Amino acid sequence: MNSSSFVAATGDPVEAVAGTGVLLTAALIGIAVLVLLITWFKLHPFLALTLGSLVVGAIAGREMLDVVASFSTGVGDTVKGVGVLIALGAMFGKLLADSGGADRIVDTIVGRSSPRMLPWSMAAIGAIIGLPMFFEIGLVLLMPVIFLVAKRAERSVIALGIPALAGLSAMHGFVPPHPGPLAAIDALKADLGITLGLGILVAVPTIVVAGPVFARFADRWVPVPAGDLFEPETSTRERRPSFGVTLATVLLPVVLMMGKALADLLVDDGTTTRAVLDFIGEPFVALLIAVIVAIFTLGRGSGMGRDDVATVLNNALPPIAGIILIVGAGGGFKQTLVDTGIAEVMADFVRDSGVSVLLLAWLVAVLIRVATGSATVATITAAGIMAPVAGDLAGVEVSLLVLAIGAGSVFFSHVNDAGFWLVKEYFGLTVGQTIKTWSIMETVLSVTGLVVVLGIDLVV
Repeated sequence: MNSSSFVAATGDPVEAVAGTGVLLTAALIGIAVLVLLITWFKLHPFLALTLGSLVVGAIAGREMLDVVASFSTGVGDTVKGVGVLIALGAMFGKLLADSGGADRIVDTIVGRSSPRMLPWSMAAIGAIIGLPMFFEIGLVLLMPVIFLVAKRAERSVIALGIPALAGLSAMHGFVPPHPGPLAAIDALKADLGITLGLGILVAVPTIVVAGPVFARFADRWVPVPAGDLFEPETSTRERRPSFGVTLATVLLPVVLMMGKALADLLVDDGTTTRAVLDFIGEPFVALLIAVIVAIFTLGRGSGMGRDDVATVLNNALPPIAGIILIVGAGGGFKQTLVDTGIAEVMADFVRDSGVSVLLLAWLVAVLIRVATGSATVATITAAGIMAPVAGDLAGVEVSLLVLAIGAGSVFFSHVNDAGFWLVKEYFGLTVGQTIKTWSIMETVLSVTGLVVVLGIDLVV
């Protein structure tokens, strides 16, 4: 491709205003500014991404009003496609937590587990709770469970906590409707149903290795008794939804979205069955159906009145405002890279390098993750950089590209990551102990996820 021109993601020919060297310099300086603003100046990622976009456009030589227009378009498109899904996912997760449904899942699985199987059960709990819930919410919800089960079983919180956190983190990195995977799917134009199915396929062996298997070593390095941080509390609700109803409700949006993906492969186009499955499996519709069903199965099923349900749904939205703004600004940053020609120049480099696209995508996400501490920022920035390459790939390969970025986004959580400090303080660890347990677990999760993604790529 001639470096003097390219075709933007919108399909309109756009004349590049700078040579390849200037464009690459603009990209590097823009990402460096983004990292410095987040890590050194402690600026909110939304503002950092916004300022980073303006810096990229200015150095690339574009008219600043055009840069603002590109950024605004990216924000609008991303929030339109992803923001509503995050909002619906938050409502669903809040209903699950406040109805006692999450507690029901925990009590049922732990109650049926032998002492030897407890780490595996905790990994399953982390994955199930992590499927509909954002990472921070799931982490706060899991912590009392980890401590109480560890105390009852007379086990270290590391032995049981690491598997649970592995399950939670894997869902956060690989499986929509979490913000990172959703943003990457939107930026790379991947099929959500296929990505969801492959994400679960990647997550299962990854959780096994980073969870119960790694926990055996981490427990030897840092044995931490349960202590009395959390004491058992009686439920504030007279009744809770049953395990079967709760699990079916949690899996409903997954089934609907995967059903659409299977219909696209197996059912003839133009038939009524295909039309119905395509409609109810559309991510927005699937999550909307799940929330409506959850109002009755989880909300009313736990004894909530109409006012209670309304309160739960209203309370679900304020905490995610920042997440939606970050994801939207990430979309704006991506669009700035595209409209300046930087993304296409970097894509040409990737094509000519001879290195696996999946490996490069993972490395890009790893670098941004380690620098900024944010898995979501790493995912959406890496997806923006790799977006032009996705056009050269088939459907399954695009989904694997999303998952490779997701794997890189959870690499080595350390002191610039809020999750690092949450785990440290809850478990009562030193910084060194947190690195030996949580940080290495995240690294094992990331590397194992990449290996599984590359293995699937060889098969398909």
